Amino acid sequence: MTLDTILRTADAQIDGAVSRLFDLLRIESISTDPAYEEPCRAAADWLVRELTELGFDASRRDTTGHPMVVAHHKADGPHILFYGHYDVQPVDPLDLWDKDPFHPALEDTPGGKVIRARGASDDKGQLMTFVEACRAWKAATGTLPGNITLLFEGEEESGSPSLIPFLKANAEELKADLALVCDTGMFDAETPAITTMLRGMAQEDFTITGPDRDLHSGMYGGPAINPIRVLTRILAGLHDDTGRITLPGFYDGVPDLPAEVQESWDALPFDAERFLGDVGLSEPAGEQGRSVLEQIWSRPTCDINGIWGGYTGAGFKTVLPSKASAKVSFRLVGEQDAAKIQQSFRDYITDSLPPDCSVEFRGGDPANATTLPIDAPEFAKARAALSDEWPNEAVFAGCGGSIPIVGHFRTYLETDSLLIGFGLDDDNIHSPNEKYSLTSYHKGIRSWIRVLDALTTS
Repeated sequence: MTLDTILRTADAQIDGAVSRLFDLLRIESISTDPAYEEPCRAAADWLVRELTELGFDASRRDTTGHPMVVAHHKADGPHILFYGHYDVQPVDPLDLWDKDPFHPALEDTPGGKVIRARGASDDKGQLMTFVEACRAWKAATGTLPGNITLLFEGEEESGSPSLIPFLKANAEELKADLALVCDTGMFDAETPAITTMLRGMAQEDFTITGPDRDLHSGMYGGPAINPIRVLTRILAGLHDDTGRITLPGFYDGVPDLPAEVQESWDALPFDAERFLGDVGLSEPAGEQGRSVLEQIWSRPTCDINGIWGGYTGAGFKTVLPSKASAKVSFRLVGEQDAAKIQQSFRDYITDSLPPDCSVEFRGGDPANATTLPIDAPEFAKARAALSDEWPNEAVFAGCGGSIPIVGHFRTYLETDSLLIGFGLDDDNIHSPNEKYSLTSYHKGIRSWIRVLDALTTS
């Protein structure tokens, strides 16, 4: 049975594939809201039924939170683990949606037909590209493609509290030669991408306290320390005039971009002016001497995400506040040590405090960056397979965000990942009117067929 036969089968089944995706999209599996516990369970059960009908040994695995779905097809050859998540973001603000977010529909847009619904792109549509690739393979050949395990999570959009305990408890069952992760996107609508760099994260939520209560500025303004003034001075010192971050040791472990990667990125049709112009900006504001793509994909950042204190209501209240707070996050790359950077930031804040001020920290768990081995043969095979399906050759791309599952697979399963997805930048994930291109869905199915063929039969 040839690859072309399986691809033709996928083409013939596309209407059914869309219908099945719609069935999953109708389930309101919002993981962060306890009111949607039953829909999350229903989504997991729906996937178990579909996978069982396809011939997988599939089961719902209950956790202290929402269930995991695990499915196996045993065969000779390399063991491949595919990961996706069936939970979705909340839909608020509902009044900004053009239609009910859980009533999926095909819509015509200037860019072609799209599937409009919450979860269409993040991550139900992406997840189903792989399931439907397996369906076409089974229909054309009578069997599933290779030695495959599927792991579908129900808490990705709410911080994955059950994931690490589950990976630890089931490491021997889940450990694989390679993991495939679909929660990523294309470079553009005609250029597929394999994401090879993921930035890590360190976060800090902190409060500086001065006087033991809010004070009248007429009586205490001048002699009393103002925590907002202290806070803004400290935050302003985090960057120098060239955009570099001033924390001691911050750039330890930040690698230079390999020349061949730099050349491939420079050749991409990326319009930095348009990228910034689309959000009402005109000038890059990061590190001087670094391109916009470098800044997003391969350079570390420090961002002030929120700042508050004093009186912020209507009118004016001449208060000298007792407290001032901020949230600061760091995107990390290469071999930067997230825990050390978090501690360096805390030391910087503490050492910068004047007399009569104290600080309380409420930081999150730091996570290091992940760089994947693009010289591994599986990466070359997948790149060639994707290039055969799309108009443009597949590129190795960086990612400005963080995908913790990749680091967790490396830490707890000793498994590296291939990150391949078909989302587009304008899919409105996490926002009203989320969509997924019908082309992304259809060619995503075909792409996974090609990738599976390359990884399991070549």
